[in-house]
Amino acid sequence: MTTGKPLRADARRNRDVLVAKARELFDAGEFFDLRFDDFARLAGVGTGTLYRHFPTREALAEAVYHGEVLALCERARQLRRTLPAAEALAVFLRGMVEHMDVHKGLARTLAVLMAGRSGALAEGGRELEHAVTDLLAAAVRDGAVRDDVDAGAVMMALHGIGAAHDRPGWRAEADDVITLVLDGLRCPRSSG
Repeated sequence: MTTGKPLRADARRNRDVLVAKARELFDAGEFFDLRFDDFARLAGVGTGTLYRHFPTREALAEAVYHGEVLALCERARQLRRTLPAAEALAVFLRGMVEHMDVHKGLARTLAVLMAGRSGALAEGGRELEHAVTDLLAAAVRDGAVRDDVDAGAVMMALHGIGAAHDRPGWRAEADDVITLVLDGLRCPRSSG
């Protein structure tokens, strides 16, 4: 558990190692197979260090979740800075599907662990929606996408894609849904 003051460099490294190991175990689907104390051993830190940073399994899961959200939001900002607006939006949405596909174990584990912590999930959802809002707004300013669809609708499509991850052929269908979303967002061409 962290206080408001910055961590020393070694404490920050230990915390980062614990989060990285937990994320790895999420992806492998092994997060629930371990006693909580095992995370310390696998990360190469002491048990006291684990509990000092993360008093519960849920606190560790929340740290992994926040790290994922921060990384995705930073990705959106990077794309906005380096690509034309419509392309940045498309690359980000397709990247979200790739992220869901690569990190299925993470999504399932977080859904179970974070179910009772809806505040943390809601906060992360708002941060991601803000990132999508910024991407959409830039594309609207460029005249590339319509201005009558908001980020909430796009987020709803992403949530639907994520919720259907157990369907056979999920990845191909998810890519098709993103194509539909992007086609639906495009400004209609004038016939004149």
